[in-house]
Amino acid sequence: MGRRHPLATAALKAGAAGAAYLLVVRPRLLRWGATDAEVGADFPGRDIVPGGARAATMATTIDAPPARVWPWLAQMGTDRGGWYSWDRLDNFGRRSTSRLHPEWQAVEVGDRFAAKPDGSQWWEVAALEPERFLALRMSLDLRGRPFDPAGERPARFTDSTWSFQLTELPGQRTRLVVSGYWSLRPRWLQPLMSVLVLEPSHWVMQTRQFANLKRRVEGRSPGAVTPSGLS
Repeated sequence: MGRRHPLATAALKAGAAGAAYLLVVRPRLLRWGATDAEVGADFPGRDIVPGGARAATMATTIDAPPARVWPWLAQMGTDRGGWYSWDRLDNFGRRSTSRLHPEWQAVEVGDRFAAKPDGSQWWEVAALEPERFLALRMSLDLRGRPFDPAGERPARFTDSTWSFQLTELPGQRTRLVVSGYWSLRPRWLQPLMSVLVLEPSHWVMQTRQFANLKRRVEGRSPGAVTPSGLS
């Protein structure tokens, strides 16, 4: 048998790596930390994004009740407390806060959590039930310009929610489940962007946020402070 051409060998290795990612790695990323019941259950906010497909479902358990977790979610935003993830990647190098700020706790539907320091992009509060559920929505055309989701959609757009569901567990603990819905046009581009970009990047950022939220809420983060009245 003759020697296999180096390009053919490389192609075979790339194909094997791709197959391993799709069959083994990707299914784990799409449900990181979540149970079968959490993945299979209806997730709130389905009607927020018309035609939206369910995104990954990820979860963690925090050793504190929802009343102590919620304030950290309520103050998110680049112009507020940050996102508690990789700050160099999603918060433009600004460090996420390690304490609660009473002035950022009043949140209502329609409020905007800035996604850029100049306020040109944002997550809008699309639904909330304090200490139970928070849905953030971002609606952009494919040039990165926000559009009003209540009006006519552009021909090419991305419209998605990033949502947090809190359930109280025995022993003063919280089960935090994160999921959402996403619609992108042109439609053919959505599965490609999902597999190649959205899913791996979301996993990197969400697992980091989970870890940092746990440290802050549970009081294990240096400088973490819960002001009186917010405990």
